[in-house]
Amino acid sequence: MSGIEADVREIKESIRVLTEKLDELLQERETAAMMKLSERSLSAFLEEEPDLYTVRDLKVVYR
Repeated sequence: MSGIEADVREIKESIRVLTEKLDELLQERETAAMMKLSERSLSAFLEEEPDLYTVRDLKVVYR
């Protein structure tokens, strides 16, 4: 009977690990969705704002 109990414990541990990974994936997906929503909702506002830097300002000089 101890072999079955060990198998059940192993299965429960595997399920726990999988559940944690699923929770992490869902959290990441929710975060990405919120970021995308923020980007879309702010896009009209940001299009009307002047650029703070030009492309020339951002070029890096290597020596």
